[in-house]
Amino acid sequence: MNSKVSSLAESIGKVIVGKDDTVIKLISALLCEGHVLLEDVPGVGKTQLITALSRSIGGKFNRIQLTPDVMPSDIAGFTMLDSNSGEFVYRDGAIMCNFLLADEINRASPKVQSALLEAMEERQVSLDGVTHSLPKPFLVMATQNPVETYGTFHLPEAQMDRFFMKLSMGYPSAEEEIKILERTEMHNPIKNIESPVVNVDDILEMQNDVRNIRVTDSVKQYIVNITTATRSDRNAVLGISPRGSIALYKASKAFAYIYDREYVTPDDVKQTAVSVLSHRIILSPQGKTAFGTPEKYIESVLRSCEVPMA
Repeated sequence: MNSKVSSLAESIGKVIVGKDDTVIKLISALLCEGHVLLEDVPGVGKTQLITALSRSIGGKFNRIQLTPDVMPSDIAGFTMLDSNSGEFVYRDGAIMCNFLLADEINRASPKVQSALLEAMEERQVSLDGVTHSLPKPFLVMATQNPVETYGTFHLPEAQMDRFFMKLSMGYPSAEEEIKILERTEMHNPIKNIESPVVNVDDILEMQNDVRNIRVTDSVKQYIVNITTATRSDRNAVLGISPRGSIALYKASKAFAYIYDREYVTPDDVKQTAVSVLSHRIILSPQGKTAFGTPEKYIESVLRSCEVPMA
């Protein structure tokens, strides 16, 4: 594994017990400049995972707890009249940072959710005819609880498609839960991360290295075959968009970089496909009956697509 990625994963591991696959995929999204949606039941460590990543990197971290009364200006910022100069000046919102934790994003109103759209796609905020660029790197990490529906607002497909990956923590094993109890006995596990292990410049350099990973024509065709298979399938009402193909392409390159390879293999595509594509799919009633979840459907598509020779 790449030494910097290994240091980052080890630092996060001081807080999060197990969940190595989720940690590596979260790091891969960071290396691809992609946003992450963590969807799981309450109390499994979603917020702690994101906080641990932020504290392991020397960047600016903001957290906003989203509720129905949060305003778009709380996220995007606002302009106000400066009494001294007589001019309108921009006041930063929560979005002006390297890492934004949007906790319980589905509790925010659609108006607030839409305030994130431009920032997530164009890495900028436009207010009163003026465009404000966001810092680099910039990553939105949102959490939502899929169990509760009271007082929540469903994320529209356009916004779901802007998330690079959707990840889940899942419940820990019995052995892992014992370790969790032992770690929380003395103090908050977040305090185990005393200082960042990488800085913002390291992340930007790693992101540039990921762009230089080679992808053969056969692997590119494999990615396209997977995404196009969902567009003409009666099991899916909404197939994978070209944005999904691009995301899978980038995630595969990130996995190759993480495991110290200069080229992408079909296994890299397989390992990332479910996390990158499942939230972009809407199953038809027939698809729901046959597969149950989008994740199971993507796994079926992977089995049906011919894997190219490495």
